[in-house]
Amino acid sequence: MVREPAPDPKRSVIVRHIGTAARRARLGHRHRLAAETRAADPVTAADAVVALHGTDPTSVHLSALARMTGGDISAIGDALYTDRALIRLLGMRRTVFVASHSNASLIQAGCSLGVAARERRKLEKMLDGVVPDPPTWLAETGEVALAALRARGETTAADLATDHPRLSTQVVLSQGKDYEGRQNIASRLLFLLAAEGHVVRARPRGSWTSHQYRWSPLRSWLPDGLEDWDQPKAEAELARRWLHAFGPALPDDLQWWTGWTKTQTRRALSAVDIAEVELDEGVGVLLTADEDEPPALEPWAALLPALDPTTMGWQRRDWYLGAHATRLFDKFGNAGPTLWWNGQVVGGWAQRADGEIVWRFLEDVDSAAEAAVAQAAERWVSVLGDVRLSARARGRTALEQELIA
Repeated sequence: MVREPAPDPKRSVIVRHIGTAARRARLGHRHRLAAETRAADPVTAADAVVALHGTDPTSVHLSALARMTGGDISAIGDALYTDRALIRLLGMRRTVFVASHSNASLIQAGCSLGVAARERRKLEKMLDGVVPDPPTWLAETGEVALAALRARGETTAADLATDHPRLSTQVVLSQGKDYEGRQNIASRLLFLLAAEGHVVRARPRGSWTSHQYRWSPLRSWLPDGLEDWDQPKAEAELARRWLHAFGPALPDDLQWWTGWTKTQTRRALSAVDIAEVELDEGVGVLLTADEDEPPALEPWAALLPALDPTTMGWQRRDWYLGAHATRLFDKFGNAGPTLWWNGQVVGGWAQRADGEIVWRFLEDVDSAAEAAVAQAAERWVSVLGDVRLSARARGRTALEQELIA
């Protein structure tokens, strides 16, 4: 069989060179990090970066507040659990994100369903030798889980596992490894059903820093559900929204961010009106509607939390991160807390056991930057109060360890 080549994106000729300074200038506008561009509500803040990285619940709250004028922790909780205007879902790169309904619909169709297909195959393999006919057994048990969850309305995976013998079936995790363990199928099944768009992570157990969530049927949590998108159209629209927030960028950046294949990435870009631009790293793409340079902003500083979507937004990060990756990222590629000045990472920060926010500059900055960073740090002290941040779903960075020692 002859495989046809993937279609080339719709591109005009290279329109101009966009240097590092111009790319940094766009961040203050598009990511709502400059004072005059900040959002009035959490949904607008999340939409500015398409979705907030949701593995660590504290990052969700701080990433939203960093992009808002005023607001407090309760405002983010209201958007998540009272208004339900933001929802958690398993999306790009098999990672949990928090997004508005509009963007969650695109992520679900363009990324989550692909993740779900791989997760179902993985779970079927785990069940091989444990149950007869794993695909059929898993499909039937999924219906059992959904029925039990509908009856409860909202519950934890541990409680759901007590509702039917099938849901307490044990599977082996990391078989043959030193850290091999066992887990009820209910936990893995809810993870799969979430990726497929049937269930959603609801309120956590405990405070806003907890990562132990209750689960709810999607239609019980959101009666209208999510908008149903055709996969190729969802991929194209997701690519367009990502480029609006993160462009200009390399196509490889989009591929990394979404977790798509190269063919998927090229297909999505082929459906979007883009222009080629010359970046310092190579030939990038930019929405043709975004070719005008943004207006100048007042100087701005930001203390962004670990796993912030701006810090994690591109695969190629030298243009804003410089040579500081080894100090500010853990060994698995997860970003720690960062200091920003006018679109450039200039250092990192941490919270000590007594609640003090401490930081260190890794670049030479002027007194205006020093004063702005100090003011941003004071805000986090006020926001966090008695809460102490921990490195969850990641390792502490080298700089964090130095700062809290």
